[in-house]
Amino acid sequence: MGGTPPATPPAAKKQRSFWKELPILIGIALVLALLIKTFLVQAFSIPSASMQNTLTINDRVLVDKLTPWFGSEPERGEIVVFHDPDDWLAGEPTPDPNALQTVLSWIGLMPSADEKDLIKRVIGVGGDTVECKGTGPVKVNGKALNEQEYIYPGNTPCSVDDQGGQFKVKVPEGSIWVMGDHRQNSRDSRYNQSDRHGGMVPVKEVVGRAIVIAWPMNRWDTLPVPATFDQDGLQAQSSAAAALSVAPQGLALAGVVPVVWWRRRRVAPAETR
Repeated sequence: MGGTPPATPPAAKKQRSFWKELPILIGIALVLALLIKTFLVQAFSIPSASMQNTLTINDRVLVDKLTPWFGSEPERGEIVVFHDPDDWLAGEPTPDPNALQTVLSWIGLMPSADEKDLIKRVIGVGGDTVECKGTGPVKVNGKALNEQEYIYPGNTPCSVDDQGGQFKVKVPEGSIWVMGDHRQNSRDSRYNQSDRHGGMVPVKEVVGRAIVIAWPMNRWDTLPVPATFDQDGLQAQSSAAAALSVAPQGLALAGVVPVVWWRRRRVAPAETR
């Protein structure tokens, strides 16, 4: 009857090949991994035996970098990664990474060779008095710590030597006193008392708290605060970010999944109309 012909439906938009989208997705994953490394969690490799047997050489730990952004400070008993405060690593060999290691460190899967970082256990925080006499125990504010849960088997809590093993120090506000779990094989606060910080680590140099051993798989474990730090006024607050136990690449891929779903969902309806 001479009516207006129906409008021609729009042509279905051809879905882009998965292989063409793959470089975009990889790019998104790398950007997310970089953001996660910078602000949330980063992987670090253990280079020495100073934290045995809690951590062994070549363990990979995940470090919570989020809570310091909200003003959280290290607590007694936590294992923390921190920047070298005053040439503690002087004389240590500097690794020479290859091209692949450089890329992996950039996206947070490996630590940067340029960063001089250490990992130790927090024994005292600002305002604490920490002391060692004889072979121990270590005392914090006059209270003895029971460290057999984590110090290296056969070690004594305190070292009997005149180079720093015997001490009594007051930790200033804004600093922490750190010691390795392998007491007789750790160059920590005890042996750096002649530096400009008196062996203390400024809180501003702390990268974050190690929360989990992520690799190798047979070493996977969380890194809680030992029970001895929960006694009589020494209570250590657990990190709210303990749930961040996923490697940066895992979080990045998880972030990509919604993007893939959204992009493909936008195309699918055009094909079914």
